[in-house]
Amino acid sequence: MLARDPTRSQRRSCRVRIAIYFTPLPSSLLHRLGSEWLGRNAWTGESVIQPEIQDLAVMTESPRRYGFHATLKPPFTLDDGVTEDHLKEAIERLCSQETSFEVRPRVGNMDGFLALVFDQPSGALQRIAERCVTELDCFRRPPSEAELARRRKTPLTIRQEAFLQQWGYPYVLEEFRFHMTLSGQLAPEALAPLVAAASFHFAPVLSKPVMIDGLTLFTEVEPGAPFTAIQHFPFQTPSPESAR
Repeated sequence: MLARDPTRSQRRSCRVRIAIYFTPLPSSLLHRLGSEWLGRNAWTGESVIQPEIQDLAVMTESPRRYGFHATLKPPFTLDDGVTEDHLKEAIERLCSQETSFEVRPRVGNMDGFLALVFDQPSGALQRIAERCVTELDCFRRPPSEAELARRRKTPLTIRQEAFLQQWGYPYVLEEFRFHMTLSGQLAPEALAPLVAAASFHFAPVLSKPVMIDGLTLFTEVEPGAPFTAIQHFPFQTPSPESAR
């Protein structure tokens, strides 16, 4: 299990927000390319030189704070009476029941955002995302009215509003779409050339499957601070028979 800081205190300030993401391991090519694109390494917190693409630093300002990732359980604050160690134990149990698997990514348009997405739906991804949302929800403090109002700035369907009230986020369960965000929301004339540029940048990993091999715990130590990867929890390794 990869951990960034094993000496971290068991109890954190209630201002700290937690998120459970998929992010590739720091030794992987996908992590390097994603960090270069966004201009920040989510494991070390260090700035990374971006490709020489006009206005890329501006277009990636929003996702840079969150790091290169795909959301599985959106950011939340720990509820009273639970600690980060309690949550880690639950994540470890969940991951011990899942097996690594492969998906094939492509660069695409995700409702006006540039993102790495997958051509084919994945039942395994959907199941893991649902488990993260539902099985780990006992650790989440209910959102404040201000947080709910912020989520409602984008018009929500009746179903999304129900999810927001029940799970603290509108885009979960059947509304969930796995993606790794690569830009803020862009106008079509800005997005089209960026798709081509990102396809070139990520070409070395687009030609081969990406391994979904675990979950990573991210934290935001204070409002507006960058999210940082804290600990990776691996899935089980597939048996040789299942890989055939």
